[in-house]
Amino acid sequence: MTGGIVTVASGVMNPLIGKLTTLMGDEYKKFKGVRKQASFLEKELSAMNAALQKLELIDEIDPTVKDWRDHVREMSYDMENCIDDFMRQSRADDAKGGFIKKTARRIKKMRERLRIADRMEELKTLALEANARRQRYNIDDWKPTTSTVPFDPRVRAVYQEADTLVGIDGPREEVATILMDAQKKLKVVSIVGFGGLGKTTLAKQVYDKIGSLFDCKACFSVSQRPDMTELLNNFQWKLGMRDPDTSRTRKVDDIIEELRQHLKEKRYLIVVDDVWDQPTWNTIKCAFPEDINGSRVVVTTRVEDVAAAACQNDGEGIYKMKPLSEQNSRMLLLNRVFGSKNDCLPQLKEVMAEILNKCHGLPLAVITIASLLANKETSRKGWESIRDSLGTQLATNPTLEEMKSILNLSYMHLPAHLWACFLYFGMYPEDREIGRDDLVRQWIAEGLVSNLDGHDLEDVGRSYFNELINRSMIQPGMICNEEVVSCRVHDMMLDLILSRCDEDNFVSVGYNYNDMARLHCNKYKVRRLSLSSVASRGATYAPTIDICLSQVRSFTLFWTRLPSLLLFKYLRVLRIEEKTKDGETLDLTAISQLFQLRYLYVRGQDFVQLPAKLQALVYLETLAIIDADIKSIPSDIVHLPRLSFLQICMEEVLPEWIGDMTSLHTLILSRVGVNVMKGFIGLGKLTNLRKVEFQVECMNKLELEALACSIGKLCNLKYFTLYGPCTEVSNQMDSLSIRFQHMEEFHGSVWQFRRVPIWMSGLHCLRILHLRVEEISTEEVHLLGRLPSLMKLDLRPSHIPKERAILGTGLFPVLEYFLFESREDVMSYLGFEAGAMPNIQTLTLGVAKWCGRVPIGMEHLLRLQKIKLLLLSSGDSIISSTLRHALSVHPNHPSVEY
Repeated sequence: MTGGIVTVASGVMNPLIGKLTTLMGDEYKKFKGVRKQASFLEKELSAMNAALQKLELIDEIDPTVKDWRDHVREMSYDMENCIDDFMRQSRADDAKGGFIKKTARRIKKMRERLRIADRMEELKTLALEANARRQRYNIDDWKPTTSTVPFDPRVRAVYQEADTLVGIDGPREEVATILMDAQKKLKVVSIVGFGGLGKTTLAKQVYDKIGSLFDCKACFSVSQRPDMTELLNNFQWKLGMRDPDTSRTRKVDDIIEELRQHLKEKRYLIVVDDVWDQPTWNTIKCAFPEDINGSRVVVTTRVEDVAAAACQNDGEGIYKMKPLSEQNSRMLLLNRVFGSKNDCLPQLKEVMAEILNKCHGLPLAVITIASLLANKETSRKGWESIRDSLGTQLATNPTLEEMKSILNLSYMHLPAHLWACFLYFGMYPEDREIGRDDLVRQWIAEGLVSNLDGHDLEDVGRSYFNELINRSMIQPGMICNEEVVSCRVHDMMLDLILSRCDEDNFVSVGYNYNDMARLHCNKYKVRRLSLSSVASRGATYAPTIDICLSQVRSFTLFWTRLPSLLLFKYLRVLRIEEKTKDGETLDLTAISQLFQLRYLYVRGQDFVQLPAKLQALVYLETLAIIDADIKSIPSDIVHLPRLSFLQICMEEVLPEWIGDMTSLHTLILSRVGVNVMKGFIGLGKLTNLRKVEFQVECMNKLELEALACSIGKLCNLKYFTLYGPCTEVSNQMDSLSIRFQHMEEFHGSVWQFRRVPIWMSGLHCLRILHLRVEEISTEEVHLLGRLPSLMKLDLRPSHIPKERAILGTGLFPVLEYFLFESREDVMSYLGFEAGAMPNIQTLTLGVAKWCGRVPIGMEHLLRLQKIKLLLLSSGDSIISSTLRHALSVHPNHPSVEY
C-alpha cells in the first residue's frame, strides 16, 4: 500500500483507485474501451474518496449520509473485484495445444472479457448515481466535530505494568488471606464484579504473591463460548503436561482424567479466569481432585450465580470487587497522564474531577480515558471536549452503556490511520493471545499500513501496534527484550470492536451455522470472516453458506473444518488454525486458484498438501506453515515475486533453489535435516534477508562451513538464530571479514566459536547476543563490553583464563541481563568496579562446581534486582551463608534464585 494514511474508508477505496490508474497505463493500451472507462471511474471515485475520508472524522452523521457512505464502500469492493477479474484474464497466457483447443480457449476468454466490460458499464452507472447523491446531500460541506491525533509512530511501547495499579494492595491481601487459611480441603474463592473492575488483574496479583507456596500452579481463561477440548488442552499445557497441539482428538472425559491424575496428591493453585455460566464451571471443576492437602482455586466471573456455585454457596469464599476510591482513581489517572510528576496542572483539576466522576471508579475506564488524555494537549479546552463527549452523568452507579460510551470515545479519538488496524482485532476470538509480528503481516496484506516516507512497512506496522498499546486500546501480553511482542483484547473492548465492525461491514464473525445463515441474509456481502467452533464438524456447508463465502477477502478459521477453497474467489488473507485427526492431511491444492492471495498461515495439522505449482500466486507475501510436515514444496515457489516471509518445515532436504528466492526478508526453517550443503551454499544469494532462523537436526563440518560462508554474505541481516544440538567449532565464522552493520540479535549459542570473533566489535546495533566459545580472554570480554547497544548477553566459554577480568566504568553501558556460564571457576574470574554495568538488573552465573565464592564488587552493580545461580552440585548451607553476606552488603538487596 502506498500513498497517504490508510483509514477504514480509504482502505477500500485507495487500492481500487490505484488499480484504475494501472489500467490507464501502457500495459493495457490495447484495451481502449477499458482504459476509457477506467479514466472516467478514477476521476469520479477520487472525488468520492475525499468525501469519505472527511466523513470518517465525524462521530455522528445523518442516516441518509451514512447510507451513501455504506453504499460507496460496497460499490468499491465490487468494482475492485471486477477489475481483478479483468486483470487476471488479460494476463493469462494462451495454453499450449492444437488449433481447435486454442480457438475454444480464446472464444471463452473473449466471452469473459465481454462479461467484464458489461459489468464495468454497470459500475460506471452506479458511480454516476453515487456522485449525484453526494452533490445532492451536500456531503462535501459536512464538518468533523472531533479532532484527530496526528500521526506519531513509536518504535517501542511505553506501558505501565498492571502490578503498579493503585488500590490493588488491599484487595490482594484480603483475597490472599481468604485463600491461605488453615483449611486442608480444596478451597475455591470467587472474585465477582462488573466488567472493567480489574478482576483478572487482582487474580493474577494474588497468584504471583502466593504461587511459590504450591507444588504446581496454572492460570487460564475461559471466555463466553469455550471449546472445552481446546480449553482443557490449554490447561494441561499451562501445567507443563504436554504440547498444546499433540492431543487434538481426545475426548473431554479423557483429558479431565489425565488432569486429575497429574494433580493428584499435589498442592496446587489454579486461577480460572472469566467463567460465564455454571455448566462450564461444572465441567472444569471435575479436573480438581480433593486430596486434603491445602489446594486452592480462584475463579473470576461477572455472574453472581456462577460465583456462588463455584464456592458451593459459601459466602466467605466470595470476594466482591469494588470500584476504585476517588483518591485511587485520581492517582491512577495522574500516573498515566503526568508520569512521575503525579500532579495535575491547576487549571485542569476541576475538569479532571468531572471526568473521573463519569468513570465511576472502573479501572478500565480510568486507564482508557487517561491514555486518551495523555495523547492530547494539556489545555483546559481539550480536556473539556473529552468531558463533554462523555455525556451527562445518568446514574450514580456504573452501567454497561456508560462503560461503552467511554471506550467508544477512545476509539473516536484514535488517529485515523489506526481505526482499521484496531477493528481488525475482530478477526480473533475472545481471550486470544495475538502475536504482534504475525498481526502486522496481516495488516500489510490487507493494505492497512501506510508506506510513508519510504519506511519499512513492518516497522510502521509495529509502531501502529505500539500506539494501540500506549493508548490502552489493547493489553500487552508477552514482553521480550523490552518490546511488547503479543497482546490481548479486553472482552469489553472486543464488544466495541465487533459492534463497529458490524456497523462498517468490516469483519463478520460466525460461531455456528445459524450465524452463517444470518450473515447470508445481511444487507451487505461478507468481506472479512472469522469462523470458529462450528458445531457438527463433520457436516457439509449449506448452499447459503457457500454463497456467503464467495466475496470474502480475508478468512480466519479457528478449530473447525475448512470449507472448500474453491468457494473463495477474491481471498487475500487466509489463516487456518484447524484441528485435524491424527495423521490426516490438510489439502491446500486449491490455493493455486486464489489469484489475489497475499498471506497464508497454517497451524494445527500433521500434514499439509500444497498444489503442484504456486507461481500463479503473484501477490503472495507471507507463507507460514507451522509445526506441520509439507508433503512436497513446489520448486516454482522461486517465481513468486513478492514473497518476503517464508516459514516452513524442511525435514529432509534444503533445496538448492532456495538461493533464487531473492525477495525474501525472513526465512524460518524448522527441522533442517540431511543433504543441506547445496541449500546452504545458495543461501548467500539472499542479500535482502533480514531475519534467518534455522532448527538443525545435525550438521557435519563441511555443511557448517558452507552455512557460515553464506551467512557472512548477508549484509542486511538483523536477526540470526540457530537452534539444535551443539555443533563443531567453526573456523569460517571466526574469520569473517564482513561486518553486520544492521545486526540486532545473534542467537548462536549452538554454534561453537574458538574465540570471540574480532568482527563482533563492529556490531554497533547489536542488542542481544548468545555466544558459545572454546576459550575467552579478558580483552575479549572487554571487546563485548564496548558494544554500545548490547542489552542482553548470554556468554558460555568452555575455558577461561586464571587472571580475573575486572569490569569497570564504560563497559556494558546499557546491558540489563548478563549470563556467564562455564565449567570452570566463573566466580573467581569476574570482578566489578564502581560504575560497572550501570543498568544491569539480572545477573546469572553458571558453574559446574562451586566452592562458595562470589564475584568481587557485586555491590557496585547498583541497579541489580536478581541473581540467578545455575549449579550442578553444591551444598545448600554454603550457598546460604555466602549469599547472605553478599546480599547484606548490596545496597539494592537483590533477590536470589538457584
